[in-house]
Amino acid sequence: MDRLPAGTPAAAEARTLLAQLREAAPGPMDGYERDCDKGKACVFGRPWIDTDGDGCDQRSQVLARDLDDVQRKPGRGRCKVTAGVLHDPYTSTEVPLAKVQIDHVVPLAAQWRAGAAAWPLERRIQAANDLGNLLAVQDKANARDKRDKTADQYMPPAFACGYSRIYTGVKARYGLAVTAAERAALTKGLATCPQ
Repeated sequence: MDRLPAGTPAAAEARTLLAQLREAAPGPMDGYERDCDKGKACVFGRPWIDTDGDGCDQRSQVLARDLDDVQRKPGRGRCKVTAGVLHDPYTSTEVPLAKVQIDHVVPLAAQWRAGAAAWPLERRIQAANDLGNLLAVQDKANARDKRDKTADQYMPPAFACGYSRIYTGVKARYGLAVTAAERAALTKGLATCPQ
């Protein structure tokens, strides 16, 4: 994948940022609940809101950014993507829109355990909808292979450089801690970047 989200640090900058990240063991999952049904905690807010007020939610913006041959529903806003093809960075395959999910590169559960549990709800909503942490990917790669895994538990081999750059940038942007295992995996991933 040649297109990385805006704001993704270059490899050299990512290496510098990674060296500066605070190292800590993961915190507890106490209180973590993404479900937003009535009576549920909804700790990262409702998914896929329109953060910039342009009428298009974050999911639609990521699909439009990451897919090729995009077609949109006609009408007001033209936000809804109705067709397109993804060149999936995780599996190196072509994926039709129906098989695409949006992935939080730094999973929300990992953010919770790395410091987000202490944030106010508004900051968690911002992090959950940060376009710099969202990628369109193959549904099976996201739902089955990756899920809530951290960089030391999941690293797409053909996308290790880009993945590590995004992951490190998000951790730095939000002041989130890394584990020793995450740091080692990200260091290895960044080593695959062209010099």
